[in-house]
Amino acid sequence: MEVLAFLVIVALVIVIKGLRIINQYERGVVLRLGKYKRTLSPGLNVVNPFFDKVTKVDVRTRPMDIPKQEVITKDNVTVNVDAVVYAKVINPQKAVLETTDFRYATSTFAQTALRDITGNFELDEILSKREEISEKIREIVDVQTDKWGIDIESVKLQNIELPSDMKRAMAKQAEAERERRAAVISADGEKAAAKAVSEAAELLAKTPGGLNIRTLQTLEKISTDPSQKTVVLLPSDLAGKLGKM
Repeated sequence: MEVLAFLVIVALVIVIKGLRIINQYERGVVLRLGKYKRTLSPGLNVVNPFFDKVTKVDVRTRPMDIPKQEVITKDNVTVNVDAVVYAKVINPQKAVLETTDFRYATSTFAQTALRDITGNFELDEILSKREEISEKIREIVDVQTDKWGIDIESVKLQNIELPSDMKRAMAKQAEAERERRAAVISADGEKAAAKAVSEAAELLAKTPGGLNIRTLQTLEKISTDPSQKTVVLLPSDLAGKLGKM
């Protein structure tokens, strides 16, 4: 009985030692004597505690910062660009077996792709075509990381730092553009006002007594102060009508 109890205890210890709990967001890659055996699903799993080695792999989408890279653009301007890559493990077996560190490998390759792609664009294009550049980087990195079981969901360019002299030049250019727009708007306003005055004058000239009425309205506005003396030369037809009143 004592021997049987001992064997039962040993068996229980072995079973308990071989239990592995895999979280819902993980997968477990099992190597038996150094060779791939299977991939554990979420939940409670039993493995051989003596011959099996379990490596847990997080399969959630993970953002990876791409450090600032110095890039020489197509028009020979030096800029510093950084980005963020959103990656997800879709094949845990490849992620463990095909690279020593899939996160580091993905980040390093993304840095290279970032420098290569942005270097093929001019500065104005980098500033205005962020989405297009990001998509090109994503496509290149996704092709490479596919062999590592990694899916690149998206790449986003974050900061684009320009040289100080370039910033000053762009600020002057923006100021000049604002002044140009203001001048155009002012000229358009003056043009519209002149057109309206011309149309009004033409209408008054065609209306019988229109100019006379307008003159009287003007006299009414400038004679509000009793101490003010104003000399006005009236049209002969209007003066004659006023003399008869």
